Amino acid sequence: MIKIIVCMKQVPGTNKVALDPVTGNMKRDGTRGKLNPFDLFAVEEALQLREKFGGHVTVLSMGPLQAESSLKEALYMGADEAYLVSDRALGGSDVLATSKALSEAVKAIGMPDLILCGKQTTDGDTAQVGPEMAEMLGIPHVSNATAFADGGEGAMLVTTTLERSECTYSIKLPFLASVEKDMNMPRLPSYKRMKALSEYEVNVLSLADLQDKDPQHYGTNGSATSVERVFAPEHDKERSFFRGTAREAAEALSGLLAKEKII
Repeated sequence: MIKIIVCMKQVPGTNKVALDPVTGNMKRDGTRGKLNPFDLFAVEEALQLREKFGGHVTVLSMGPLQAESSLKEALYMGADEAYLVSDRALGGSDVLATSKALSEAVKAIGMPDLILCGKQTTDGDTAQVGPEMAEMLGIPHVSNATAFADGGEGAMLVTTTLERSECTYSIKLPFLASVEKDMNMPRLPSYKRMKALSEYEVNVLSLADLQDKDPQHYGTNGSATSVERVFAPEHDKERSFFRGTAREAAEALSGLLAKEKII
């Protein structure tokens, strides 16, 4: 039997997201969200490990109440229960403050045997939350995980893929692993489970439910980094048309690319 917590995040479902010009933070309220694609592989791996060893899978997220929809998607895939950490005091958290909130939420839920995270998120792309959580919880961690196997005597064998090598580690439980994309094929949400769980209410944790209730450790107060400046990228819509035969158009295009030092 293995108890697993999967940390996941709801990310914007579009690249047209409004930014606060003062804080530089994304305005997530009212923005259509989706489950972070990298987290799908973590959820699927947790479900496969439960099928192999037996156990319990909990999904955990932090964000506004609208993030419940992404947690429910994981429930429809097969997760057993869901928790959302949501509090105004957590708004504007960078990776450090986010890691703090999630690690405190893990303590509130109960330390599992294994914590799984997606490799990174599509909005922040830092890939730092998982390792920082593990450090705060005082447990081992490994990144770029591609396979798990029984290691015997309270341990698991974890295979990781690096740029030029593949390594397998024996790690004592509990530990945290950030999983690689494409390590499995995430299953689709079950319509049968969606109907069965139509009345399910996500467990919502606020700052008052955490062991460390000091608001200075969360949100913008607990963030070690801040956005200095934010601006929208420039969109260059200038186009060039080449007429003539295929050879003439190809020579003109080649000349333009050489002039721009692209080739």
